Amino acid sequence: MFSKETYVNRRAELKKLVKSGVIILFGNNESPANFPANGYYPFRQDSTFLYYFGQQRDGLVGVIDINNDIETLVGDDIDIEDIVWYGSVDSVHDMAEQVGVANTAPMKTLKTICNNALANHRKVHFLPPYRHDIKIQIFDLLGIHPNQQKESASMPLIKAVVKMRSTKSAEEIAQLEDAATIGYKMHTTGMRTTKPGLTEKYVAGQIDGICHSYGSMVSFPTIFSQHGEIMHGNPSMAVLESGRLVLCDAGGENMEHYCSDNTRTYPVNGKFTQRQLEIYSIVEACHDYVLEVAKPGVKYADVHFAVCRLMFDRLKELGLAKGDTEEAVKAGAHAMFLPHGLGHMMGLDVHDMENLNQINVGFDEETRPNLEQFGTNCLRMGRRLEEGFVVTDEPGIYFIPALIDDWKASGHCKEFLNFDKLETYKDFGGIRIEDDVLITKDGCRFIGKDRIPYHPKDVEEFMANN
Repeated sequence: MFSKETYVNRRAELKKLVKSGVIILFGNNESPANFPANGYYPFRQDSTFLYYFGQQRDGLVGVIDINNDIETLVGDDIDIEDIVWYGSVDSVHDMAEQVGVANTAPMKTLKTICNNALANHRKVHFLPPYRHDIKIQIFDLLGIHPNQQKESASMPLIKAVVKMRSTKSAEEIAQLEDAATIGYKMHTTGMRTTKPGLTEKYVAGQIDGICHSYGSMVSFPTIFSQHGEIMHGNPSMAVLESGRLVLCDAGGENMEHYCSDNTRTYPVNGKFTQRQLEIYSIVEACHDYVLEVAKPGVKYADVHFAVCRLMFDRLKELGLAKGDTEEAVKAGAHAMFLPHGLGHMMGLDVHDMENLNQINVGFDEETRPNLEQFGTNCLRMGRRLEEGFVVTDEPGIYFIPALIDDWKASGHCKEFLNFDKLETYKDFGGIRIEDDVLITKDGCRFIGKDRIPYHPKDVEEFMANN
């Protein structure tokens, strides 16, 4: 938890931005796995509640009455039976005091607060809910059906939260650096463990175990697969085979729930083949190019397409692509190889604030993505960069057999792609390299004091010596 003043100042700024009405920020509740007492799923507090109220206990709601300048932490104290099983925790009054909130109230009063606001025709601001129990609670409190809650959520509140959470303070950057250390330990453990004969699931389990040892939880389910062409390839019981590449996309949350997100692709046997190096070197160049062009004032959509042009030029050298690069990228031919965006916002969420709708988080009026074009419709971040933004840099090249077959059959972008050559890469898989980037005053830099090896010689040397 940060200082009391941090949360006081954040709420004060939020009140200025939203201007009037009553803000309700819902914390999360426990999510049992298969019966009420089996809390298999680790408790994870809502990120926006954390940002403004700081407390990680379940069953809390923050209420901010802007016009009357009243802040209330709503929640029930735990009873003696819970104390017997789980130990004592701070009272709601003590938790409120820790984050500079003057008032507390039991949960049953939340209905009264909402009824009073509605009776006086005051706007009740809430964010789009993503958990079914919160949707039911909003239905009970405000009478808005769950199917209508996304549209009924407060746009002034969404815009205010996005504005504030997008720019990371110095204390937040320190937390992201801490999360990056966990990510470094996770990925180097994966590299150290990987060898022919083990299963994908075994190595992924070792990676996840490191995170649980040093942080609160993984920031997303670990991707570890020899089928790197599958964007979110879950680790399976498949045995790791010599000569193949494995893609590891993993990250951890630290104890304050700030996230890391890195991807590395490396040979199962520790040695790249020449064919693998040819593709890998293109992804490596695209990854490093971001450090040259990403800076305040530059649209991240422009960085994405600059990377796409570089990638397409290099693929033409290998005979996989052809034609005018500008026209090819305009037509979306690059999406045969890179069907996703270059990156996304990072922070308290690995896809920061994605529950507020990616259009609101990653874009504005001048950078709306083309939702009709394959690949471009998957961009998550296109806004002009500002100092303090943290974004991922994650170019990749993938050879997806079904996509190759589909485009070849339809003739899509045939003037820009050599389908005969693509046929010979159907067994290749995919390569992605990803790091988290902080936008600085004059440019950008990687988050994390220790670099997870990604240059080919460094990868081979690390795997050989560890």
